[in-house]
Amino acid sequence: MNTDRPSTTALFPISYLFVPGNRPERFAKAVEAGADAIILDLEDAVHPESKAAARAAVWAWQESTPSVASQRFIRLNSVSSALFRQDLTWLGDMRYPERCAGVFLPKAEAPQALARVVEQLLAWQPQLHIVAIIETAKGLQQVEAIAAIPGLARLAFGSLDFSLDINCAQVPEAFLYARSRIVLASRTAGLPAPIDGVTPSINDLAVVAQDSLYARSLGFGAKLCIHPAQLATVQRAFLPDAHQLAWADRVMSAVAGGSHAVQVDGEMVDLPLIEQAQRLLNLARRYAAVAKTGAC
Repeated sequence: MNTDRPSTTALFPISYLFVPGNRPERFAKAVEAGADAIILDLEDAVHPESKAAARAAVWAWQESTPSVASQRFIRLNSVSSALFRQDLTWLGDMRYPERCAGVFLPKAEAPQALARVVEQLLAWQPQLHIVAIIETAKGLQQVEAIAAIPGLARLAFGSLDFSLDINCAQVPEAFLYARSRIVLASRTAGLPAPIDGVTPSINDLAVVAQDSLYARSLGFGAKLCIHPAQLATVQRAFLPDAHQLAWADRVMSAVAGGSHAVQVDGEMVDLPLIEQAQRLLNLARRYAAVAKTGAC
């Protein structure tokens, strides 16, 4: 098994849009809406009696659609469930595994069992981007070990399920410890910045923007979405704005002579801020290049 970490460039979706697996009429619409990645959902969005129909619909779309502008992910059922074993059999029979960019593994809790699953999935599709969703207290307690699993590509925070599991309010302060720990575990393991959970609000985009900016301020690099209307707001929130990019340009111009201590806009700028400016510029350029090629 290849244990190298996937490149950050290859794993650069900012907006991930859930689509119920049993609603095939929405698959192409989700791509057309401009999502960086779509998640064909076999888990929470699909009633138990509709799981087989959802698998059949996803299979048919994968077969008939060689390429799309968005990355295609599939959220499988919980690793500990009988439904997951059915999912693995179904995946193993798929004729075009390369059309699946990645999978989301919900309710990630047991590192050893998860590591075996990751190995199985990479044997099926060696370039697969596997995302573990931390959404229970047990998962959070094991997040460092989960993040260190060879072949794992990214972590995500399932905030709604987490609030249900620990019976807390869905407010920022209740999630702060969990979010911070997921961010630190990702950084320590050399993973890309993690993916924040969904915002239930669909019509109030100010709430979506507020949630996205807050997650970004804590170190998250992307967000799960449940409606196409949320996509543009999420993408803007996680990318540097014109003011930030202009500042970064001024900083890099000021240090062009090789100095690591310069004055920009009347303030002292040293190496950490220089590196931050370069990071902002790299982020904007890489996302623009990925969006242009459709290969995010």
